Amino acid sequence: MGNADIIAAIATPPGRGGVGVVRVSGKDLQQIIQEILGLFPKNRHASLSNFKDENGLIIDQGIAVFYPSPHSYTGEDVLELQGHGGPAVMDMLLSRCLSLGARLAQPGEFTLRAFLNNKLDLAQAESVADIIDASTGEAVRCAMRSLQGEFSAAIHTLTQTIIDLRMLIEATLDFPEEETSFLRHSDIYSRLENIKSELGGIITAARQGSLLREGIQVVLVGQPNVGKSSLMNKLAREEVAIVTATPGTTRDAIRETIQIDGVPIHLIDTAGLRETDDEIEKIGIARAWAAIEKGGLVLLLTDCRYGLTSEDQGILDKLPVGVPLIHIVNKIDLLKKLPCAPDKKEKIYLSAKTGAGIEQLRQSLLEIVGWKSGSSTSEGLFMARRRHLKALSDTNKHLEDACKITKQEIRAELLAEELRLAQLALSSITGEFSADDLLGEIFSRFCIGK
Repeated sequence: MGNADIIAAIATPPGRGGVGVVRVSGKDLQQIIQEILGLFPKNRHASLSNFKDENGLIIDQGIAVFYPSPHSYTGEDVLELQGHGGPAVMDMLLSRCLSLGARLAQPGEFTLRAFLNNKLDLAQAESVADIIDASTGEAVRCAMRSLQGEFSAAIHTLTQTIIDLRMLIEATLDFPEEETSFLRHSDIYSRLENIKSELGGIITAARQGSLLREGIQVVLVGQPNVGKSSLMNKLAREEVAIVTATPGTTRDAIRETIQIDGVPIHLIDTAGLRETDDEIEKIGIARAWAAIEKGGLVLLLTDCRYGLTSEDQGILDKLPVGVPLIHIVNKIDLLKKLPCAPDKKEKIYLSAKTGAGIEQLRQSLLEIVGWKSGSSTSEGLFMARRRHLKALSDTNKHLEDACKITKQEIRAELLAEELRLAQLALSSITGEFSADDLLGEIFSRFCIGK
């Protein structure tokens, strides 16, 4: 993973804009700067400059900013050329940089260099992409906390606690005749329980933050004309799906992302599930079942006037085993008398037409996926990815195994090994122990120019 060469990329989105940015990073940018600007700008100051081509003709006029190493985003010399945001202008500026010896940056390579030059740890680097991809304000704030190092600080503190205990355990390996009394005196089990308690708090905060990042995929299913599209429109607060009295209006899956308490909810309205000879409708129904297989949560809608019909039960029987399910009894506005409160938490009576019961559904969507009541802000949460949760889970398992060892005849070498494995799993979050292929996978998902 060498970074001796100079890289360049357009750092703003494709298309037209008021301002476009070409970013260059590497060692010894003097030649590129001199050739393009004709002068060397003052460090870390915005300078109005003419950007010149190889013949000295002006490509564009804009702002040049030079950030000398190591006080830059990547830790290397960085030049930013801020010009007019037209595609042709940006392409000409980028081509000029490439003709002067730079190469086109790979996705995420600027942030990768920041990581390799110790400007960011791995968790902070990943939060850069999370900020860009965030779909709600709460997700942005949560990702910013990670970028500022709060997640990493919690991981480093816990890692150091494990290291201190490792040192204590491994010291007994040098003095085996004093092992038993030494371990008992230090109250190893109590220390392990304290570490597990601290880890539990981090896991809880990480899981909550993961919901802000990943969101929840919710699939609306049911027979034709039970109100799936009406419910989707009510949740989305706009007409995203066509609603008619004709069964089978929805032929294909309709997707819409909303947010509840800052948590992204990815709604999928599917074709009504029934037996049909219509070839187009059959395709829609097949796609509906495919969405159900991939969905994280299923809302089964039924009509309150008919109860749970045999067709509804047939849909229930076909649902994947273990899929989270909320039974929605819709169209209560058509009843003269409202039904009694349901005896099951997973059953909600509502009217997608009037909005009655919608707020209860909103809260149930959050509760069933584990969003804690009152967690309406990102305060105290960490923007965790799946690999972070896996690392935290592995750490917890090794600590549990260590606790089991302490309940038996204490063997210092086994105890030390479990603590070593716990430390490695935890440290992988911040990148202290990460394989090159893992880094390649992570940064390949970034934007080019970031």
